[in-house]
Amino acid sequence: MLTTAFSHIRTWVFDLDNTLYPPEARLFDQIEVKMTDWVAETLSVSRAEADHLRREYWRTYGTTLAGLMQEHGADPGPYLVEVHEISLDHLEVDAKLVDAIMGLPGRRIVYTNGSEPYARRVLKARGLENAFDAVYGVEHANFRPKPERQAFETVFKSDGLEPETAAMFEDEPRNLSAPFDLGMRTVHVATAPVSQPYIHHHTDDLAGFLSQILR
Repeated sequence: MLTTAFSHIRTWVFDLDNTLYPPEARLFDQIEVKMTDWVAETLSVSRAEADHLRREYWRTYGTTLAGLMQEHGADPGPYLVEVHEISLDHLEVDAKLVDAIMGLPGRRIVYTNGSEPYARRVLKARGLENAFDAVYGVEHANFRPKPERQAFETVFKSDGLEPETAAMFEDEPRNLSAPFDLGMRTVHVATAPVSQPYIHHHTDDLAGFLSQILR
């Protein structure tokens, strides 16, 4: 039973994009356009080349930003501001998700490869602005991205959480490997399940999954 599997959890860690809102919202489509524009303008390359670099850096370094910093010495500050200036007008409050998260015992935090200001905007649009004890962005990991273990360790040390009594909810499978190795309970939140030894659970209904834990 899920109640038993999560009975030891004292800290609940949630990714943001495509985890705390449905993938159908397609926020990352807007962000990817902004990323490509930024790369094209900053590196003086065509949009086709910029789009290729965006994808390649994500695959190689974990995020496009990490690749830009490593390969080109990019300043992360202006980048994070510009690529996250997107419309959230179509996001809706999910009362069931709000109630489920608010009902979790212990600390509740958000940890995203995006920026904290962007995360807080999304949380407000979803009615979750008061549901979390802390919100961490990539800036809190010294701009090192998930899935790097060092990124998780930096954020978790700052928060003071103990991985052995924490759970991680994440839509990107590769970002669950390090939390698993650290001793966390891992939950893949996505439409299609992925079979990996470092994934304990899968759900395509986060609110429903959390409600089962709370029974």
